[in-house]
Amino acid sequence: MIKTVLFDMDGTLLPMDQELFTRAYFKKLTVKLAPYGYEPKKLVDAIWAGTAAMVKNDGSCTNEEAFWRVFASVFGERVHGDLPLFESFYREEFNEAQSCCGFRPEAGATVAMLRARGIGLVLASNPIFPAVAQRNRLRWAGVDAENFAYITSYENSRYCKPNAKYYTELAEKLSLAPEECLMVGNDAREDCAAEQIGMKVFLLTDCLINTEGRDISIYPHGGYGELKEYLGELLR
Repeated sequence: MIKTVLFDMDGTLLPMDQELFTRAYFKKLTVKLAPYGYEPKKLVDAIWAGTAAMVKNDGSCTNEEAFWRVFASVFGERVHGDLPLFESFYREEFNEAQSCCGFRPEAGATVAMLRARGIGLVLASNPIFPAVAQRNRLRWAGVDAENFAYITSYENSRYCKPNAKYYTELAEKLSLAPEECLMVGNDAREDCAAEQIGMKVFLLTDCLINTEGRDISIYPHGGYGELKEYLGELLR
């Protein structure tokens, strides 16, 4: 019996072309920070380096700490005094990147249906963004953040996908039995890693990412219509 459903964000609740979104996001961030002495190329390179540090995080610190440690090694300790600039960006200008994303009403409807059925809900989006950005993107997707018992962000996470320890940390923190969880995502590598700790997986294929060419036929998969049918079978 499934008691908790974990949802990915990008390409799952929020349809998007990852490359297009990233370009728009970086462009807006560089415009915001250039007047404060952050040279655009150096800034983007530092963000990628900080992101890599989060993805490689061994659990010895939060992803937030891992990111800023690397970022400060590039721009110096002054970055800590500039944190309000970054925070205001994610509250304000970051929202302009919504124009690069799609919208799927079935996402919010599916989340609301599960909540009404008493199913626990977790936003298991790769925690490389701050909480304010995660909540903003949920709003773009037309999904009420209050439906979720927990939202992963770089502040509260010590691992990233595809590290299976990301899912283990979630299960332990929320006292979840993995065999009672379903992970819904669109990335055949990152989201299917949940299977390694005993969670079930459903792959949404509308914005499928399968860089390794995995055989996805071994997983339940399809669009939101197929997900609805699959959930109906699981929740009988």
